[in-house]
This record gives sequence, C-alpha cells and structure tokens, in this order.
Amino acid sequence: MPVTCTGGGRVLRAALSGEVDHHGARAIMEELSRQIDLELPRELTLDLAGVTFMDSSGIAVLLRAYRQVGELGGSLTVVHVPDQAARVLRAAGVDRLIKFA
Repeated sequence: MPVTCTGGGRVLRAALSGEVDHHGARAIMEELSRQIDLELPRELTLDLAGVTFMDSSGIAVLLRAYRQVGELGGSLTVVHVPDQAARVLRAAGVDRLIKFA
C-alpha cells in the first residue's frame, strides 16, 4: 500500500511512497479518506519522503485531504517534500494554501 498511517488522539500521520500519478492517486485518496473518516483528525501530517514521482494527480490528493480535514476543523501539514514533487506543487500554487514544513 502506498500509504502508511499512524496516529491516535485525533492526530494522524500518513506516509506516502512510490509514484503519486494518475495510476495510483485513486488508491491513495481512498485510503487517506478512509483513515480520516476513522480518526477524525484535528491534525493531519502528510509525509512525502518516500514519494519517487508526482504529477498533477498529487495535487488532487493533497487538496482532497486538505478539504476533508478542513471540514473537521483540522489542519494539514506536508513534510519531507522531494524536490520534484515540490516543483509540481509550487507550480500549482498549492504551497500558498497548504502548510509545508
């Protein structure tokens, strides 16, 4: 599974791995959505350290998680963003909406 989630106490950390492209984005979104529904996090951290490639589908993954956590009154932080993924996200302006640490 390209998503590994840990957490508790309304804090969720999800580590993504592999390619976040049009082939894998749906599975990633479904798993993140399932985990968010289970944990109802106030804080969600997406760790992208294991991401080897990201295309525009990765933007959709982040925006969906951002929206879903926001509906719960929570926040999203993205950490360990690889250079290639950072270029894609910056080009789309996602870094102006979502906190990157």
